[in-house]
Amino acid sequence: MDKRYICLVCGYNRLEELPYGIDGYPSYEICACCGFEYGYDDLDRGESFKEYREKWLNNGAQWFVPKERPAHWNLSEQLKNITKYESQ
Repeated sequence: MDKRYICLVCGYNRLEELPYGIDGYPSYEICACCGFEYGYDDLDRGESFKEYREKWLNNGAQWFVPKERPAHWNLSEQLKNITKYESQ
């Protein structure tokens, strides 16, 4: 899937919208995996992607919408999507 649809917090690669549009405005989409809401958790609450990620991982990396969890989900592989995104 296109890199623009990757969650910048957890690496989930099935976001329905770009986290931020070309105008810089957030989508306000909530990631089904980690629960991060673009525009709220970062702009209104002031949490960085890294801070939110660490909190999510420390709390067991639970799925926000469990029914959307892929059958063969692999946290380590998913987190690699963040590195791939940042390197391009």
